[in-house]
Amino acid sequence: MRKFLTTVLVLATSLSLRAQNVSDLIISEAVAQPDSTGILDDYGRRSGWIELYNKSTGTVNFGGCYLTDDRTNLRKSLIPKSDLRTKLGPRQVVLIWCSGHGADGTFYADFTLAPGKTVYLVSNDGRTIIDSLAIPATLPYGLAAYKLAADIRQQEFEFIDNPEVPSPRMINGDHGSATKGEIMKERDPYGWILSVVSVSVVFSALALLWFLFWLLFDRPARKAAKAGDASATLSMTKGKRAVIPSEAEESQVAAAIALALDMETGGDTYAAIATAVHLYLTQSVHDVEPGIVTIRRTESGWNNKALNFRKLPRR
Repeated sequence: MRKFLTTVLVLATSLSLRAQNVSDLIISEAVAQPDSTGILDDYGRRSGWIELYNKSTGTVNFGGCYLTDDRTNLRKSLIPKSDLRTKLGPRQVVLIWCSGHGADGTFYADFTLAPGKTVYLVSNDGRTIIDSLAIPATLPYGLAAYKLAADIRQQEFEFIDNPEVPSPRMINGDHGSATKGEIMKERDPYGWILSVVSVSVVFSALALLWFLFWLLFDRPARKAAKAGDASATLSMTKGKRAVIPSEAEESQVAAAIALALDMETGGDTYAAIATAVHLYLTQSVHDVEPGIVTIRRTESGWNNKALNFRKLPRR
């Protein structure tokens, strides 16, 4: 139970940290000098603005972070922590007005934008720069510096050195671009390429496993078996003509083995082994199963019950 609660706590903590990961924020767009077509802020003014975008799949609270246009002063404009509206949902955008009056509200910065400046988004520690956007010095009135995602699903943005018409509160990217899966479907509508690649990968893996097994296990075993067969053949052959020992020679060999074992160890076990070898060489035993020596049964009268009867003297 304790392990289960610990696991749940760790997962909850990781999700909480994921929800608070401000590194998922980017400065996606900025307008330094709005023209007469620019949007109005809450006070009816046309001020420059910065657009923040959350490219993650979790909610990010950017309260406590800083905005600045001065690299030497990273804490120039604080975004208040107390406002619940600083929680930015996944794939959502928010505008920060650069009116020069931060007291106007949560979404107002204490500086104004100007062409040739670089605006920075700084983490709540006041030291870590999360993202930045350089505003070209030649940026015309009414146009925006922005970052574009070639594939909006991949969430990989890059700065475009070509001012465009502002698109506030909209994600910058080609929403109609095809995904890699859609492109693959167009190129291979019946799935032949995917099938061939999948089968090739599977069989290649099987072939590799077979080769490794043959190299590590089967090959040494075959070498050992061949070496054993060769030694047995050499021991039983002399030149090109096989040497078949006679029955007398087999008996002498068995007796010599028994005598050598008895002299060496003096144990009955080795004598029994020598006897078994002798019986095997004289074909008194047969080897039916591999590794098992079976002694043939022979008829004897030692257990004949008739021999236990008491014999009466003949009359």
